[in-house]
Amino acid sequence: MYRILFTLLFSRMDPEEAHHLAFRWIRRVARVPVLRTFVAAVLAPRYEELRTETLGRRLHSPFGLAAGFDKNAVGIDGLAMLGFDHVEIGTVTGEPQPGNPKKRLFRLVTDRALINRMGFNNDGSLAVAARLASRRPVFRTVVGVNIGKTKTVPESEAAADYVKSAERLAPHADYLVVNVSSPNTPGLRSLQAVDQLRPLLTAVREAADRAVPARRVPLLVKIAPDLADEDIDAVADLAVELGLDGIIATNTTVAREGLGLTSGPDLVQETGGLSGAPLKARSLEVLRRLHARVGDRITLVGVGGIENAEDAWQRILAGATLVQGYSAFIYQGPFWARSIHKGLAARLRTSPYATLADAVGADVRTSA
Repeated sequence: MYRILFTLLFSRMDPEEAHHLAFRWIRRVARVPVLRTFVAAVLAPRYEELRTETLGRRLHSPFGLAAGFDKNAVGIDGLAMLGFDHVEIGTVTGEPQPGNPKKRLFRLVTDRALINRMGFNNDGSLAVAARLASRRPVFRTVVGVNIGKTKTVPESEAAADYVKSAERLAPHADYLVVNVSSPNTPGLRSLQAVDQLRPLLTAVREAADRAVPARRVPLLVKIAPDLADEDIDAVADLAVELGLDGIIATNTTVAREGLGLTSGPDLVQETGGLSGAPLKARSLEVLRRLHARVGDRITLVGVGGIENAEDAWQRILAGATLVQGYSAFIYQGPFWARSIHKGLAARLRTSPYATLADAVGADVRTSA
């Protein structure tokens, strides 16, 4: 049914406008008490065996929505209603900004992929913090807050910009993510270099602790799939050294070669970050490398090219405690999370592992 709707309506619309239309309807449904309860009962069934404890929180399952869909924390309950057991909002910047000029989002339908050069369009950390502070949750879901650099802020002042966002948003976050891996803000990815990343993460950690002295807000960093293997190792070592709580692997890629893309060359060569199915192999490879390096000392979050329960299961076996998706949601619609939950539960039942936690990293341990 959704595929028919996608073909007849959404695929004929500008991708960004289609996103806004669909998201408005999700939010509207979530405002109607009886309707949202019915939708959640259908789309968000609970499987006891998928319960996950990590980052100081208990989740119904390991599967959640990656940053980018709800940039401004306007529809968290609607997304939880659809079955996402954690929702990462953002990316949020220190100051509000419109993002890059339109057109800035492109569908590669035959590749089941997206290219975006949104440029961190968002309302800014002050407005988003106020929205989170006034929120009265309808559904229990873990809320992560992904923060990035304001475009107009020079690299030399990046730490102060991240600190501003961390101080404002940490009191309302179940976890914070430092995004230094989007390709759509000039100079941002250079912050992944360890000599720049160390003082940045240290400053954000201290800011979060100042803002929320009563509890420790978990801090993660999100990295690009385009890092060289030795740089992945360096970030992993730094995360352990600094006592970070996790690494999210991975963001979008600027690569186009070697991904088997079948869309037209004009579309493929649009600038921006590529997400979706073509990213699957590299994201899994990065995750395996991280787990081999850090083991169970920090939480790993697998994201990039996850389309179905098998993809999610493979990320768990490769070391991910949590799994996120986004691009496949656009193509598969509101039953997507339900399908992944059902498939994950079935795989766990037929596996040799007694619990989901036992399965985390099992493939990496076996091959070591």
